[in-house]
Amino acid sequence: MELKLNELIEEVVREKGVDKKYIIKALEDALLRASKKHFGSHKDIEVRFNPDLGELEVFQFKTVVEEVKDPDLEISLEEARKIDPECEIGDSLGIKLNLNELGRIAAQTAKQVIMQRVRDAESEVIYQEFKDKKGEIVSGVVQRIERGNIIVSLGKAEAILPKKEQIPKEVYKRGDRIRAYVLDVQRTSGGYQIILSRTHPNFLAKLFQLEVPEVADGTVKIMAVAREPGERAKVAVMSLDPDVDPVGACVGLRGSRVQNVVQELRGEKIDIIPWHEDPARFVCNALAPAKVSKIYINKSEKTMEIVVPDDQLSLAIGKGGQNVRLASKLVGWRIDIKSESKMEKLSQEIISKLQQIPGVGELIARLLYNEGFYSVEEVAEVEPEELAKVLGVSLEKAKEIVKGAQRLVGKEVEEEEEELDEKAERIRRGDQMVDKLPGINPQWAQWLKDEGIESIRDLFQADKGQLMRILKISAQEAEELIRKAKQYIDTGYVS
Repeated sequence: MELKLNELIEEVVREKGVDKKYIIKALEDALLRASKKHFGSHKDIEVRFNPDLGELEVFQFKTVVEEVKDPDLEISLEEARKIDPECEIGDSLGIKLNLNELGRIAAQTAKQVIMQRVRDAESEVIYQEFKDKKGEIVSGVVQRIERGNIIVSLGKAEAILPKKEQIPKEVYKRGDRIRAYVLDVQRTSGGYQIILSRTHPNFLAKLFQLEVPEVADGTVKIMAVAREPGERAKVAVMSLDPDVDPVGACVGLRGSRVQNVVQELRGEKIDIIPWHEDPARFVCNALAPAKVSKIYINKSEKTMEIVVPDDQLSLAIGKGGQNVRLASKLVGWRIDIKSESKMEKLSQEIISKLQQIPGVGELIARLLYNEGFYSVEEVAEVEPEELAKVLGVSLEKAKEIVKGAQRLVGKEVEEEEEELDEKAERIRRGDQMVDKLPGINPQWAQWLKDEGIESIRDLFQADKGQLMRILKISAQEAEELIRKAKQYIDTGYVS
């Protein structure tokens, strides 16, 4: 097995891009495993690559001793000096082994180890190359389609475009060119996995970076992207140069730049809007072309209530709610859109409830509403000092309003509890046996029970004709019994 390996090593390095030292180490390890399998694993064997000869050399090392006890690990001084005349007792002597003795099976084992190590090294090279491309756009060729996932050839590497990362309705066949965003690069037990995406918002941002020089050089920044892949997208942009219009730069002359992106995304409509640091201004831009009348913001919960003219409501919401969904994703706030007429009706209801607070007239109620107080409970929980500042009233007046709200809330709670108690009592009275109802004699009670009318509620819910038949009474008398049952359930007494 005298192998002239220099040319083979250089070829593998050239084709696979694997480090030469790694290949040599793989060859040495493979031959060492094969040698130990053939000559014996307990023997002290080493494998070295001789670059001058282009050969792998296998040596068995033995310790020079006076008396040999283990022939596999020891050699006598006399035998040792036949190999190396200068050796002494205690030296470790390397004896070159004949590789031809390895045989076909051992050579095959060595070959398999080498191939696996080369594959591992190749995978590592690809991983190191592509992990730095995460977040970039790559081009490739469709290799095959497996269970809806597209396998893409990227030259030396293969990547996967999962079904969920594909734009709906896009169809590819083997040999098609494809561009995609490198979503992730992972190490796996088999080597590596490169995951692509065409639905990620950053894919759209990177396409603009390729098409728009101002985005590429950083003059125009893409601040946010929201997409419903294959349908519509919104892109928020800003300019670091006051002389450069960010929207115009992205649209291009006669829309040429944005159309190139639209074409890549198979007709996905793209709205380019100016970004603004003020969320209220930003959301107005995001909802365009719909016009916004008012915005109510809850910063702590990051929610917005947006009021639009009645004739703008459908435009602001968009087909199937698409426009408002994309605007919400873009701004990063939850958005609720209402028409002016509906909002006016709601505001009147809230203002009327706020006017129930002692000391609160229509003017103060409207002020409370405009400052974001939409319930008596919210007024009851606010600090008087804060309320005084908000309304521009004295601290005493603010305390009066807060206390009035607290009393009103407490009264409402008491009324609700009383109502629940009364309801429970009515249920209890209705569940009592029919013979507890005044006017029902024991004979009637037994006849009613025999027919399944056991409780007072059963009697109230009974049919008039059914009672006439069971008790042999007139229609008027049956109606009177039903009335008494209802009165007992409602009030606890019968007149």
